[in-house]
Amino acid sequence: MAMRRKKDNFTPGEARSGGTFFNMLPTALVMCLLMLVLIAVAKNVTYTSQDPSLELLSVGKQETVHPVKAAACLLIYEDDEMGTVGLEEMSAILSQMKVPFDTLECGDVEENSLGSYGYLVLSVTHYQYLGDLLGSIKTWVKAGGNLMILYPPELSGSFCSLFDILGIRDCGSSYTTVESLHFSKDFMLGGASRDFVVTDAYDSSMSVYLEDDCEVFAQSSGEYPVPIIWRRNAELGTVVVDNLGFLEKGYRGIHCAAYSLLDSACVYPVINASAFYIDDFPSPVPNGYAEYIERDYHLSIKDFYTSVWWTDIYNLAEKYGIKYTGMVIEEYSDQVSGTFKRNTDTERYQYFGNMLLDAGGEIGFHGFNHMPLVLENFDYMGLFDSYRQWPSYQAMLNSVKELKGFCSSLYPDRTFQVYVPPSNIISGDGIGMLASEFPDIKAIASVYLPGELAYYQEYQVEDNGIISTPRVIAGYILDDYTRLVALSELNFHLVSSHFQHPDDVLDEDRGAEMGWANMFSNLSDYVDWLYSSVPSIRSMTGSEIAAAVQRYDYVDMVQTRTENSIHLELANFYDEAWFMLRINDGRGIASVAGGELTQLDGTLYLIRATSDEVDIQLS
Repeated sequence: MAMRRKKDNFTPGEARSGGTFFNMLPTALVMCLLMLVLIAVAKNVTYTSQDPSLELLSVGKQETVHPVKAAACLLIYEDDEMGTVGLEEMSAILSQMKVPFDTLECGDVEENSLGSYGYLVLSVTHYQYLGDLLGSIKTWVKAGGNLMILYPPELSGSFCSLFDILGIRDCGSSYTTVESLHFSKDFMLGGASRDFVVTDAYDSSMSVYLEDDCEVFAQSSGEYPVPIIWRRNAELGTVVVDNLGFLEKGYRGIHCAAYSLLDSACVYPVINASAFYIDDFPSPVPNGYAEYIERDYHLSIKDFYTSVWWTDIYNLAEKYGIKYTGMVIEEYSDQVSGTFKRNTDTERYQYFGNMLLDAGGEIGFHGFNHMPLVLENFDYMGLFDSYRQWPSYQAMLNSVKELKGFCSSLYPDRTFQVYVPPSNIISGDGIGMLASEFPDIKAIASVYLPGELAYYQEYQVEDNGIISTPRVIAGYILDDYTRLVALSELNFHLVSSHFQHPDDVLDEDRGAEMGWANMFSNLSDYVDWLYSSVPSIRSMTGSEIAAAVQRYDYVDMVQTRTENSIHLELANFYDEAWFMLRINDGRGIASVAGGELTQLDGTLYLIRATSDEVDIQLS
């Protein structure tokens, strides 16, 4: 995800030709009247305080109180580029699914390495390095083991020796390029609604022909589809092959879904939250005109923000129950020292902020100005020419104190609990300052995907107590990669987290040339896809999703399986926890004790645990 850079694509106070001036005079007079009304209304717009849908916990994670069973899964990896990336990504996936697992490097495997494991994931490129273990794997699978091939390996005789359990009838001698993905109806939430383009596609997948008893869950689009993810029963065991070949953070949800196909059922914790952030809002609004706004609306930037942009964004929230988290900027300057003067031009802050709060939203901190919280030892690497470092810890602290005072004067009964770093940049010094000096700030919402200088996060509670609640996607372009990442996260953490800026409409790099109507259409299409794919997903503010992340990160579980039941024993359970459950053997759910059940599609269920023991009876 490209990081956002501040750009000023408007022309303040630009003179108009005589004809244009007189043609626009009636519109200008109307807008001046509207602005006078806005100023008057802003003084009277108030908000009603609303209780959060989920309270932040005041306790930290406790030690697991239940005995943890031995690791059920073994992850074998090869110490090469692909194998080690697979180890990193699959370790993150299994850890966040709360699957106990061990790891073993190829060179350390022995014939008895499978021991009592029930699940095996192979992150291996050269299967000849597995030696005699290949025969043991086949015997183990047929006796009831569950095997996942994480990525397409090098084609060799050793790998071909597994074809009879993998369900591969024939395989081409070269790899093929998969340019888009088609998902079966009951595999991934939101996946069957459209095909998803794979950006930066390369020869990543095996050209395979499968046995008739293989069940294909994902394949390439087109007249001659290539199987991408399939499952096959091999006597008493199960095999899943993940033939995608893309091992990066944005695809974790696809690999998670593939792993969940193993065995007769799979259950793992999720967050269940949809959050929408508006960065730089409320904030000072640029004077003057912007090229594409004037082209399409003949309005100044200020008038467009009020009469068009905010109206559309507000109505979208009303339609879908979105609760925006607005991230305040007090002023735009490069000041990093001295006395930070209070902004007294507050009409728009009161108007927009109070409307946002009255609609159930939240106000958070973005900055006194747009200078990231970094000291002079931080290197911008020439990427942000307009950004400066703070000369001292105290200067950095004083700026945030001023922002807090400013927001408290505008919204006196609110607590400001969420911080978003400008351009997603923050240093360890800045994080430490927020954690130690501002106890009300509970969450930092930076970004999920790695990027140049970006502070990227996992959904977790950090050692300093700050809750990391990364935003996953951004803006109004919502390109092919963005949509695929959104699908992935919806199926991994059951999360959607999006951020936008009012001034996206001023920046060609962020879609301004396409015009606001098209930009807003893209966002509306995404929101409709999200809430039609998972109508039961919870709309949350920034602090509410932080509370959800606490419960998700804290909870530990021990599963006990019988032929007709799944029993969950939960540690670090407080008041609720959410779980995704996939049933792979065609059975349904007869009953759930200790929780509430929602069916998401034919094989996927959402469980809200209301007790530290949940008993699921299968029909």
